[in-house]
Amino acid sequence: MSDSAKAPAAPAHCEYFKVRYRDTDAQGHLYFANYLVFADEAAGTYMSSLGFDWSDPSQTPCLVFTVNINIDYLDECRIEDTVRAEVGYSRLGNSSAQLDFALFNDACGTALARGHIRQVFVDRDSRRSTPIPPALREAILNRQPALAAG
Repeated sequence: MSDSAKAPAAPAHCEYFKVRYRDTDAQGHLYFANYLVFADEAAGTYMSSLGFDWSDPSQTPCLVFTVNINIDYLDECRIEDTVRAEVGYSRLGNSSAQLDFALFNDACGTALARGHIRQVFVDRDSRRSTPIPPALREAILNRQPALAAG
């Protein structure tokens, strides 16, 4: 597995998702795209917990575009399983960031998938890259102090 597909050593944020019938495919296991849905929902909740208010332009002067997603599928899960999604930033640039994720079957701890989401912060009006808002950068570094060191 590549370094870019590793989960954060200590997850900054964790969410739980129950696999519903509608989340599965014809073979009865979690549809491959829904692994990414779970990772993205956990990422969004993490950003909200850091004070990034998606709905209020006066509080968040930029948008966040996903420009790349990488995922390694490791195992399957089925209806009624609970998926634990762990997320945390592994890199902060000037106007971009990489958020790593790992998904696990919560009942047995089996790793289901690992990967990363590359984000670019974009000015609402010009749609051009813009620096990560200072308040968000500070909140990330407060939650994940190891990022400041490395």
